[in-house]
Amino acid sequence: MTNGAKIGIGVTFVFLAAAAVRVGLIYRANHADDNVTTARGNDSPTNMKVDPDDNVFLKKEHPDSIADEKALVGTTVWVSAGGQVYYYKDSGKHVDYAHPVGLLLQNQPMLIKEVFEQSAPKSGNAVFRIAAGKRQVLLGFTMPGSADPKAVYATPVGNFDGGYNLYNDDIFFYDDPHKLFDYWGPKVWAAIDKHEPQVGMSERQVMMCVGQVQTPHGGTYGNRTITYDNSGHPLTIDFENNKAIKITPGE
Repeated sequence: MTNGAKIGIGVTFVFLAAAAVRVGLIYRANHADDNVTTARGNDSPTNMKVDPDDNVFLKKEHPDSIADEKALVGTTVWVSAGGQVYYYKDSGKHVDYAHPVGLLLQNQPMLIKEVFEQSAPKSGNAVFRIAAGKRQVLLGFTMPGSADPKAVYATPVGNFDGGYNLYNDDIFFYDDPHKLFDYWGPKVWAAIDKHEPQVGMSERQVMMCVGQVQTPHGGTYGNRTITYDNSGHPLTIDFENNKAIKITPGE
């Protein structure tokens, strides 16, 4: 593992969304780069209220080898980059890139089963977020609590291209977000688990509902309108004083 922080997935070639779309790795920015002010727009530190979310410690592993990936086997991770990475059926350390199952949803628990490498096509869903390189690195996993908890899937987490480029830290939580943000309370978490944003939620809570692909429409953090991709089911949400005041589907 490297000592320095791995460059965030939102800064590299991995996230190729249009410039207008903000892929909001706010958690990562806050804790990896001490960049709270940037994440909140133009607010100066002296004018900012302390948000308890900013004090939540998010573990990082800084993987840079296959051995680091194999260390995850037998552990559970949770998706933090919701709506951004495709997953596939795992047919014995092999996937059919032409037929993704779907996009990983925010906070989805994943029990890691295996690690493998596979050549990926140079275009299409396979490289929607993670470049093909010479070959991609994939994690095989099951989904505890799903309709078929024994089904094995796989998702790319990086590639090999003369060296390993691995993005686990930007794709996953290593600790259960329900525990990391337990002070949000059961009502908020019940809505998050259903991926249903509610009036009164903060920007961060909404992002935990519907994923991080978003297009802000001016304003500053907590006082603006944002359109969330929501895995292809867009929602436009107005925020005031960091509380959702209006939710409009399909815009």
